[in-house]
Amino acid sequence: MTPNSHGVETLQVQRFNKTESESVLDNIVQEHPIALVYNGISHAVMMATPTDIDLFAKGFSLSEGILKSLKELYALDIHQNELGTTVEMTISSRAFTALKEHRRMMVGRTGCGLCGIESLEQFHLDIPKITTQASRAWLEQIPNAISQLKNQQEITALTGGAHAAAWVVDGQILALFEDVGRHNALDKLLGYLAQQNYDTSLGFVVMTSRASYELIRKCAQLNIGLLASISAPTSMAIRLAKKSGLTLASFCRGDGFVLYTEVENTKNNG
Repeated sequence: MTPNSHGVETLQVQRFNKTESESVLDNIVQEHPIALVYNGISHAVMMATPTDIDLFAKGFSLSEGILKSLKELYALDIHQNELGTTVEMTISSRAFTALKEHRRMMVGRTGCGLCGIESLEQFHLDIPKITTQASRAWLEQIPNAISQLKNQQEITALTGGAHAAAWVVDGQILALFEDVGRHNALDKLLGYLAQQNYDTSLGFVVMTSRASYELIRKCAQLNIGLLASISAPTSMAIRLAKKSGLTLASFCRGDGFVLYTEVENTKNNG
């Protein structure tokens, strides 16, 4: 499948209903290999929807701690062929030295979900402290933000197969990105926020997925104070949210949600 700018492919399929069937066109969300290369060294191949590839690469670089800011990214070039997409990035010597050290620790660690982490203690310590404090007002804005999601999810409307990550300020969605992978959708959003130089203390993130630990880590890297997810959180996500100071609200549906971490002025007021 050749990637397109819309992230959607149309295929001929056979649709069955009891004893009847018909040949119809169906929209399929694209899943595509994207290789991320830093100063000539391939670091990761991610399976993602091939939209907003530059923002995805920037967001991944920031949320994974490879770059401290986009000032350390000197060049970004995207190349496509029949095998997939390669994003070649030129980064600062400081960032590249840190990346090579991270890769050295990864050698020999096959099949691990936390490559480069040498101990359980390091896993729990390796998350930034968030200085942005979520407010009661932000919690009150969650239902309004959730109600806006459906009309802005273009890929999901066509395919039913994408996650979305949205940036909310004053209860309004200002930006939304979609991807077959929830962490990829978040990386695209984070790349956009960094590129636009948004002040992340002014808003929060809403996601259509469950809240897992990697989403907490990525938000913490950009000092985002509140993550609201439509589906359930995992136990590790809750632990890391509490440790980092991130406010986590999940099962955000309709007018309700469940708060898994404390927010100022909520402890004694429901």
